[in-house]
Amino acid sequence: MVALGFVGLDTVGNWVPAAGSVWLWHPSPATLDTARQAPTSAVPPSYIQARHLRGYRDQAARGIEMSRLVVAALDIRGQCDIRAMTYVINAHLRRHDTYRSWFEFTDDAHIVRHTITNPADIELIPVKHGQMTANEWQDHILATPNPLQWDCFRFAVIQHDDHFTVCISVDHLHVDAMFISAVFWEIESMYDALMDGAGPIPLPAAGSYDDYCRRERAYTSALTLESPEIRRWLAFFESNGGTLPSFPLPLGDTSLAAAGDLLSLQLMDACQTDRFEAACISAGARFSGGVFACAALAEFELTGSTTYHAVTPTSTRSTPAEFMTTGWFVGHIPFAVEVGASFTETARAAQQAFDDGAPLARVPFERVLELASWLRETPPGGGFPMLSFLDAGVPPLSAVIAMHLERKNLQAFSDGRIAARVCMWVNKFQNETTVTASFPNNPIAHESVTRYLQVMKSVYARVAEGRFDPELIAVPRGQTQLQAHGSGAPIHLP
Repeated sequence: MVALGFVGLDTVGNWVPAAGSVWLWHPSPATLDTARQAPTSAVPPSYIQARHLRGYRDQAARGIEMSRLVVAALDIRGQCDIRAMTYVINAHLRRHDTYRSWFEFTDDAHIVRHTITNPADIELIPVKHGQMTANEWQDHILATPNPLQWDCFRFAVIQHDDHFTVCISVDHLHVDAMFISAVFWEIESMYDALMDGAGPIPLPAAGSYDDYCRRERAYTSALTLESPEIRRWLAFFESNGGTLPSFPLPLGDTSLAAAGDLLSLQLMDACQTDRFEAACISAGARFSGGVFACAALAEFELTGSTTYHAVTPTSTRSTPAEFMTTGWFVGHIPFAVEVGASFTETARAAQQAFDDGAPLARVPFERVLELASWLRETPPGGGFPMLSFLDAGVPPLSAVIAMHLERKNLQAFSDGRIAARVCMWVNKFQNETTVTASFPNNPIAHESVTRYLQVMKSVYARVAEGRFDPELIAVPRGQTQLQAHGSGAPIHLP
């Protein structure tokens, strides 16, 4: 289990829950029948949903299971009142309209949405399964139906002596990372109110993911090759050889069936984090700009490249209601960072590039590819890498959340299925800054990602210690020697 701040992170294959009696919730036969007969809807899938559905279809045609599940667990004290929990789970599913839909492909590969008309027709019923072995439990989670099935989610409770564990598995089709904290807040708030005898409590109004999909399609349909947003995306693609970025080190044969793996390490302790943030502020950047500057400097050390091309995911939620809505609200920010003569210069450039690129998150890169068919999405050697940054260290709210979730033993799990690209998450907490990477589980990728993270850690440490300033001597493109003033001899790269 990787400690990601106050959250435990691991793969489902390593999940061995403490012994206890298991309750599982299944759709009622009437609900499944209603879902099968749900009428078609004119609401399109979001672009990111369509990408996910096509990715699943293409991988399934090759007999490969792609990574697709968002799995999480949280402990609650006491004995679970199954009747109350059943009410809470059904209320959650009925509250968010994304759960009312399922999708299918037509013969011409068009995606059609079907939508349950009345949310009250959704009903999950509890079934007691008793004790389950670790393998049985893991198999149950991994058997969560695929994104072409309506019921591509699972809810369960494991009752222990003095507490119970609430477990949720949902296909990524319906959720993003924000779902984990939001769903447990929703479930725990409603469950506690019922246990206190207060009856169901009114939750803040949720928005509509269907409406979000409509707005996205209306906006993107109006874009042309002459639109400023498209022209900026085109410039990004063309500056990177007409494709999205690739990971700078070899990952082995990503077309082979290989499971995904996780690596995590501490980049900086609390004192180093404070000094690093001070260096960012001194440079006229935020912590995020420092994160992307360090990625640029790490790739410079590894490859000699003086331009770092990045695509980073970001939330596209824009209203209070959307922040209360379950759905996949994610866009991608493209930007390029020129490695400067110092960390200060590089951080300032990274922050400016990131901020300038932020509005482009509203434009899915698939829309760019629809308009500019000569471009390529997939770089050589697999999918494009992603680097995300999360600042969970903003007091005082983070301290309250951290203490609460730590007491609740919040855990998140990857399904450990095939990962054809590298994803990295830099996380700033009150007591440390960490990085976690997911990648294809083969020896070549493991060696490359380990090397990349070690160089990244070294860059952060040198910035925190002031050894990248006053000046970093940049070398011409193609050369592989870096000299940081105050750090001793030059680093010779292979």
